[in-house]
Amino acid sequence: MPVVAQKSSESAVAPVSDADEPIFSWEAPEYDHEEKHPKWYWIMGGALLAIVVYALITNALLMAITFILIGMIGYVYAERAPRLIQMEVNSDGVRVDNYFYQYDGLKSFWIFYEVEAEIKILSLHSQKTFLPHIHVPIGNANPILIRETLINYLPEIRQELTVIDRLERLIGL
Repeated sequence: MPVVAQKSSESAVAPVSDADEPIFSWEAPEYDHEEKHPKWYWIMGGALLAIVVYALITNALLMAITFILIGMIGYVYAERAPRLIQMEVNSDGVRVDNYFYQYDGLKSFWIFYEVEAEIKILSLHSQKTFLPHIHVPIGNANPILIRETLINYLPEIRQELTVIDRLERLIGL
């Protein structure tokens, strides 16, 4: 009977015996949470206020209400602490918390790992039109072990972070 090898408290390698048994698993926060400086709230609030005032001036009441709701929801999410979610790779696909992505529905993968920019993301390229890239946080797991595991099931094709991804990181979302 194979023995489970512990790599760290964040990741573990398990034997390949059943389809349900993970080959590699880890846990990480669902997103990188950055403490927001009060200045951030003033800037975002000012931008939101400008949009709402513009909407009221142009007599677009529905737009004003929509952006007020977006601001309220944005504030709640900015203050919310990330949940710790479980990820695992097995012989059938990749499980991210309660979602399971089968290899048949995935085209490729790429690992974004930029230490200086604090980017640690596993990107799965899906065959779906409206959700082409699934970003999975790596956390403190070893990206080399994740790559060595996934390369057996999916091709590794270089991807680039989109402008939206970079913008999210820039404004702290």
